[in-house]
Parts: sequence; structure tokens; C-alpha cells
Amino acid sequence: MKDILSPLLAIGTDALAQAAAPLVFISAFAPGENGAIHAFKFDSKNGVLEPLHRTTGIQNPFFLVISPDRRFLYATEAKQFGGPEVSLVASYAVEGREGQLKRTSQQSTRGTTSCYLDIDATGRTLLVANYSSGSVTALPVHKDGTLGESTSLILHGTAETDATPPKAVNAHSIVVSPDNRFALSADLGIDQILIYRLDAATGKLEPNESQPFIKVAPGSGPRHVTFHPDGKRVYVINEYLNTVTFFDYATASARLTERQTISTLPADFNGESICADLKITPDGSFLYGTNRGHDSIAAYRIGDDGKLTLVNIQPSLGKAPQNLLITPDGQWLLCANMEGNNVVVFRIEAGTGKLSAVNEPVSMTMPSCIRWLP
Repeated sequence: MKDILSPLLAIGTDALAQAAAPLVFISAFAPGENGAIHAFKFDSKNGVLEPLHRTTGIQNPFFLVISPDRRFLYATEAKQFGGPEVSLVASYAVEGREGQLKRTSQQSTRGTTSCYLDIDATGRTLLVANYSSGSVTALPVHKDGTLGESTSLILHGTAETDATPPKAVNAHSIVVSPDNRFALSADLGIDQILIYRLDAATGKLEPNESQPFIKVAPGSGPRHVTFHPDGKRVYVINEYLNTVTFFDYATASARLTERQTISTLPADFNGESICADLKITPDGSFLYGTNRGHDSIAAYRIGDDGKLTLVNIQPSLGKAPQNLLITPDGQWLLCANMEGNNVVVFRIEAGTGKLSAVNEPVSMTMPSCIRWLP
């Protein structure tokens, strides 16, 4: 009887494992029919991305975010990215485990070149960074995952962030704090990290009273912000100066105190390069940042004091690494080489943080943002 049942049990076990496989969504940042959101199944044992589904009908989807309850996905959309038209955010219901998405609503971001999304821990407020118009927007999220009209719009440089009006404002990210009370926005144009109080229940953003902003070195071009898992440290990748800046973060007041700035490039590199994204392993041990031009990923060990020590700089195996994702188990790093039209899976070596590529790069058009659905 055991011999008869063994193959059946194996089939059942394989089917169960297959059904439980996590999904990876990756945006294809392109106009027309080339614009899409690709869904893959991820093999957590071997690091294999298996194509499942391609959702079209969305133009230039640059950035994605998934709701905390994992039922909905949101994507920025623009007919002409960088053009004068106001951008949109589209909401999708995730249907089943085959990567299918159903579009359910869309709303104006009230800004141009919308390039970053985050959603608060309750799933009630979606935040948007609008690059060209230099603003941040809050949109209410209904119980069915659809979006309402914006409840807050703040133009950077108008909330007493500087003594003189800025020449250019370019909001490049907005990230909700781990306690869901604040949101930090990096502005590449005015070299500032702006700090907002967030009322997720009403979708309201207001400048933080104790510290509405902090400046970084002139010409840095702060782009993306991430919190350390302990919630007491913040790291910012600076696009133009090719650096990462580490701040202490006071959880009660959201005040930032700069502690360190470190290069993302080899000391002997003299070419042109700009940074894009940074991510931290779930255990808080390692940080990774991307270099576009040098086309590499810089890996750092995070010390007990929060300071970064360079581990190595690994080729990204494609042109212009745009976005990173680290799996929740901390074993894998996925890199979207946007101009290289591929996605590469790297294994993260336990203890050292070094990266090693596995399998062949996955070809797709202009991958720009990677999101994980357990």
C-alpha cells in the first residue's frame, strides 16, 4: 500500500508546493502594447523565475506597490513619461495565484512624472511622489481596493523648506515610517529629505513640526529612502554623487541626524554613473545599492552602530540596474536592468552578503520595478 500511495503523495506534495510558490510582479516601462505588468512564479529553492501572465492595457508603468493584505496592486501610468500631462495611478485586484490582474479604478496623481508609490500599513492611504512637478500626493484607498480622489497635495519648496524658493523640485520617493506615523520624501532637485506627518485614516499629509526637512550635501541628488528593520535608522541613495547617506532616526519626533556618507563606486572609476535604488536584508545585516553607468551593485555590511562597510561591488549583468528586490528569507536578490532589458537573480551568501548570479538572466522589455507577493 505504501508503494502505491508514495507517487500520489509526491504528486500532492508537488502540487501544494507549486500552489504556494510566491509571485513576483515586474513592470515593463514602455509605451503602447509593450507597456505591461509581468507576473512570474519564483522558485525559492533554485532562484528560478517562471513566466506566468502579462497584463497589458497600461502605458509606461514605472512603479508598483502591493497592498498590505496582498489583494491589490497599484501602478503609476503615463501616456508620455516626463511629458506635461498629469500622471495616473491604476488599481488592480490580484486574481488567484497565476498572476492575473483585474483593473478596478484609476485616479489622477495631480502631478507629472509620477515615479514612486508607497502604501501605509493599514492599506487606507496610497502615497505618490511626482518627479517633474516636485510634489507628493495622498490618495484614499477604499475597502474594495479602489482609489478615491487625492486628499493631500504638497508642493516641495512651499512648506518653509528653504529661505528662498527653489529653482527646481524633483520628488523622487516617499516612504512610510515603520510605525505608520510619518512619511519621508527624497527630493533630488533641492537636495533634501522632507518629513511629513501622516494621518492614514484621513489621508492627510502635513509637514513635520519638529523637523520639516534635512539637507544633504549640495549636488547629491537624493533619490530613494529606506528604513532599517529596527526602525531607528534611515538610508538614502544619492543619484548624482553616487553615495549612500546614513541617518539616525528618532522614532518619536521623526528627526534625522546624519552619521555617514559612503561611495557606491570603486575609487579608481572615472566614468559617468548615477545611482538608482537601495535595499536592506530583512535581518538588517546588509545593504545593496545600484550604479547605472558602472552597471553594478554595491554591497555593504551594516555595523552595530548603523555605519556601512563596503563588502564588494558586483556587476549587475545588464545595463542600468534600476530596481532591486530582496526576498523575505534574505537568500535572494533580484535586479531589474532596465536599459539592459533583463532581470537577474542573485544568491546572497549567508554571513558575507556577497552576491552570486544564478541561472540565465530573464529577458523582458524595460523592467523598472519588482514587487513580491507571498
